[in-house]
Amino acid sequence: QVQLLESGGGLVQAGGSMRLSCAVSGGTASQYVLAWFRQAPGQERGFVANIGWNGESSHYADSVKGRFTISRDNGENTMSLQMNSLKAEDTAVYYCAASGTNQLLTQETVYWFWGRGTQVTVSA
Repeated sequence: QVQLLESGGGLVQAGGSMRLSCAVSGGTASQYVLAWFRQAPGQERGFVANIGWNGESSHYADSVKGRFTISRDNGENTMSLQMNSLKAEDTAVYYCAASGTNQLLTQETVYWFWGRGTQVTVSA
């Protein structure tokens, strides 16, 4: 069974940068579309970004385009989210997720495996 573990969260000032990582175990990372979702206080969990099996394609939510970059290293079974120009609105718990499909879908229901989340707090 696939397990996911997020790391790298913490406190950062608005305008700063932070890099999140997701470690994949119990499966072959190259067989999964990987994604990041986030949930702010009092809000529903929403899509942030995802990336194809070999990192050849990716998709981003409009709110993070041009600021966030998703990447993956299948040799090390890891995925990363580089977050630049952070805003207070980016404050949330960030979750790593994996899907066995080969399409860059954004619906939570197609993602079979989830990490427990890592907190990102951006001070304004």
